[in-house]
Amino acid sequence: MSLPYSIALDSNSTIFYVADAGNHRILKFVFNITTGTLIAGGQGPGTATNQLYFPTCIYFDSASNSLFITNMNAYSVVQWVLGSSIWKLVAGIPGSYGSTPLSLNNPQGVTLDSAGNIYVADTSNHRIQLFRPGNATGTTIAGSGNTPGASSSLLNNPRSVLVDNQLNLYVSDTNNDRIQMFTRC
Repeated sequence: MSLPYSIALDSNSTIFYVADAGNHRILKFVFNITTGTLIAGGQGPGTATNQLYFPTCIYFDSASNSLFITNMNAYSVVQWVLGSSIWKLVAGIPGSYGSTPLSLNNPQGVTLDSAGNIYVADTSNHRIQLFRPGNATGTTIAGSGNTPGASSSLLNNPRSVLVDNQLNLYVSDTNNDRIQMFTRC
């Protein structure tokens, strides 16, 4: 492996997945076995549907039997159904960064809630984007988009995001050295 960034667990089995960012791939491991199996990417860095480009975060969704992957250097989030040889675009414009509701800039964290909403830590835009199922247009729900800051309403390079069962949002606000909690309104 080279630069493993995150791990996702299939809580219904003894399987976990590793974002092997430096090798532009996702590996599957079974507990107590040290050799991984290629699941996604591994075709060199790029934006083709069979490639990943520095994947930093993965989220395993048992309902769709797929991995949601922040494809950081391709400025996108993709869904890779396990067993498939290609991904489906969820958010962003592969190979093109930006700060519009359709674009991302170095996304590094992703999670889903029980309704299938997707939350993305859009790191270089200093915001958290919410994508409803089937909608590629994001809504900024934390941070201000492209403006870093230290006030309670701003973020500075958020890198990971988590949603609890009450739909409260937790953000690692990296350059502010804090974890922010945003309560559901």
